[in-house]
Amino acid sequence: MLVVMKMDATATQIEGVVENIESHGLRANPIPGTQRTAIGITGNIGVVEPALFETLPGVLEVIQVSHPYKLVSREFKAENTRILVGDIEIGGGDLVVIAGPCSVESYEQTQRIATAVQSAGAQMLRGGAYKPRTSPYSFQGLGLEGLQILSRVGKETGLPVVSEALDIDVLDEVAEYADMVQVGARNMQNYTLLKRVGRCGRPVLLKRGMNATVTELLLAAEYILDQGNSQVLLCERGIRTFTDHTRNTLDISAIPAVHKISHLPIIADPSHAAGQREKVLPLSRAAVAVGADGLMVEVHDRPEEALSDGNQALEPEQFEQLMDEIRQVAAALDRRLPDRVGQPPAVQ
Repeated sequence: MLVVMKMDATATQIEGVVENIESHGLRANPIPGTQRTAIGITGNIGVVEPALFETLPGVLEVIQVSHPYKLVSREFKAENTRILVGDIEIGGGDLVVIAGPCSVESYEQTQRIATAVQSAGAQMLRGGAYKPRTSPYSFQGLGLEGLQILSRVGKETGLPVVSEALDIDVLDEVAEYADMVQVGARNMQNYTLLKRVGRCGRPVLLKRGMNATVTELLLAAEYILDQGNSQVLLCERGIRTFTDHTRNTLDISAIPAVHKISHLPIIADPSHAAGQREKVLPLSRAAVAVGADGLMVEVHDRPEEALSDGNQALEPEQFEQLMDEIRQVAAALDRRLPDRVGQPPAVQ
């Protein structure tokens, strides 16, 4: 349910509605807008009668939300949510590219790759310290040491960093060292983790599960927003289908579908969708063309020596090509991607 306040509603009236909602054992979620404030109601087990709030001072109308998710819906909030990670804004119209190695392997490796992707125009650095691997004998990441390396390189380059929290045991460490916490595809429906992430005080990158529908992705995001964290970035990273020519199938149609029904921004991860570096560039172009708010791309300067997912990692020169190509796609859509470091701004 959504309580829409009048345009001239005072702060006192808004607070009064919040207190009234909470007096009924419900949660009030104020959503300031450009013209008026709305207050979302969550926490109800059964039906809540609109009449409870319709006559309160400052209330314009009470709207029943038709979707199973509430806080992530455009019925709840019409304006696009803009997420701030460091000084990088995601969801404001310009493209954001997050790039870096699948795994943090050493300081030297991470620093080399960070410098390369930054010079090509990437605005954020990714790197795994805790790795969910199919085989228990595969490289599991450097753990806390990896987070410390990633944080150090991020500070040296000025790139905000994102890293995955595998479970609640390592969440506090990831939140301490990373500017954005990632919830991976395998954990999209780990509801205990989602609730804790919603209270971690960091922006969250939520990846779609490999067998999840768009509705299930949005309901997973709802868990995070319900804990008070509205800074959630969705990520389409490919789903399992019957195909065998690629690791996963990048669901391009999910991007405009999410934009239509949710105010949350969504990016694409072509690296995990493809599993093969030669497919990463065309999938990136396609994701930008359908309106993705950005990309997350794996890059390694020595992919044949990578400790994880070397087959899908672009070499720095290939990443430069990717950035040049998606700039052209973005320009055709009147969108902008920052230029390479050392180049003058493009004429708009």
